[in-house]
Amino acid sequence: MSPPATLHDPSALADSRYAVVRLMVTLALMTVGASGMYVVAVVLPAVQAEFGVARADASLPYTLLMIGFGIGGMLMGRLADRFGVMVPLLIGAASLGLGYVAAAMAGSIWMFTLAHGFLIGLFGSSATFAPLLADTSLWFVRRRGIAVAVCASGNYIGGAIWPPIVQHFVETDGWRHTYLGLGLFSFVTMTALALLMRKRPPLAVPAAPNARAPATPSSLPFGLSPGKAQTLLCVAGVGCCVAMAMPQVHIVSYCADLGYGAARGAEMLSLMLACGVVSRLVSGMICDRIGGLRTLLLGSALQGIALLLFLPFDGLVSLYLIAALFGLFQGGIVPSYAIIVREYFLPAEAGARVGMVIMATMIGMALGGWMSGKVFDLTGSYHAAFINGIAWNLLNFSIVFFLLYRVRRRATAVQVA
Repeated sequence: MSPPATLHDPSALADSRYAVVRLMVTLALMTVGASGMYVVAVVLPAVQAEFGVARADASLPYTLLMIGFGIGGMLMGRLADRFGVMVPLLIGAASLGLGYVAAAMAGSIWMFTLAHGFLIGLFGSSATFAPLLADTSLWFVRRRGIAVAVCASGNYIGGAIWPPIVQHFVETDGWRHTYLGLGLFSFVTMTALALLMRKRPPLAVPAAPNARAPATPSSLPFGLSPGKAQTLLCVAGVGCCVAMAMPQVHIVSYCADLGYGAARGAEMLSLMLACGVVSRLVSGMICDRIGGLRTLLLGSALQGIALLLFLPFDGLVSLYLIAALFGLFQGGIVPSYAIIVREYFLPAEAGARVGMVIMATMIGMALGGWMSGKVFDLTGSYHAAFINGIAWNLLNFSIVFFLLYRVRRRATAVQVA
C-alpha cells in the first residue's frame, strides 16, 4: 500500500484517506489478534475436564496470557516507537501461530498455560493491541477519539465472532483441532496484513483543542510528575479490569453451573463483546467532545452499575440482558487510556506509555480472571466474586475522579491568574 503522491509531506498524512485505509487494516489485524484473548474462556470447561483440574487451575492459562499480553504490549510499544509497527506485528503473527499449535499439543495444564502466557500472550496477541492503539493515535488529529475507538473495536469484534465459532468447532472437532486451525489462520492472515503497515506515522501533532481537554500535552500531566501520573493511571487500569474480567472470563462457566449450558454462556460472551463494539464507537465520539478522562469516569460508573445487576438476577433472560448492558457500559474504558496518554503526555512517548497502561489493564484482567476462579473454589458460587469486582471498580472510579479534580483545579487556577 503506497500513499498518493500528494501526501509526500509526512504531516499531511494525518486524517488523510491513507490514514483511513490504514485504520481499516488495523481493525482487521486487531480482530484476528484478539482471538488469543477470548478462545481460552470458551475452551475452559473442556480443558478443565480433560486435565482434571480445579476451576482456579483451569483459569491460569487466561491469567498468564493476560500477564504476558500486558508485558508484551509495553515491549511491543517500544519496538513500534523505534522501528515502526510492522516489526512487532510480524513477530506477533509468528508467535500467535506457534502458540496455538503448542497449546494444541500440550500434555498437561502447565504446558497449556505456558503456551498461552508466552507465545499467545507475551509475543502474539500483544502486538495487535497497545502498539496499534498508539499508532492510530498518531495518524489522526481532528477525530482522534473515534479513530482510536474504531481501532480498539477490533478487539471486541474478535470477541464477538470468535467465541461462537470456536464453540462450534470444539463441539464438532475437539478443542485441540480447533487450536491447530486457529494457528494456521492467524499466522497467514496477520503476516499478510502486517506487510501493509510499513509506513511510519506522520510527525506527532497535538489533538484539536476543545473545552474539556488540554490543547497540548504537558511535561506535568495532571500537575504531577510523569512517573506519578503514569502510576496512578496504571493502578486505575488494574482496578477497572479486575472488575471487567469477572463476567468476561467466567460467564461461560457461570452459565454451565446454573444449568444453562456452555453454549448459552458462549452466546452471552459474544453478545457482551458485540455490544462492546457499539460502546467503543459511542465512547470515541463522546471522547472527542469531553476528553478521555471524563469518558473514562463515565465508563467506570456505568460498569459498576452493570456489575451490581449480576447480584440479584440470574435467570437466563436476565443474564442475556445484563451481558448486553455490561458490554454497552464498559466497552469504552480501555481505549480511553490511550486518548488520555495522548492528551496529557508527550507524543514521542506514546507507544511506550500506552503500552505501560495497557499492561496494567491486562494485569487487572489476569488477576480478575484468576481471583474469580479462586473465590468460586472457596465459596462454591460466583456471588462473592461479583462483590470483589465491584470493590475494585470503586478503586478505579476514585482514582479517575481524583485526576479529574486536579485537572479542573489547575484550569480554575489558570483562569483566576
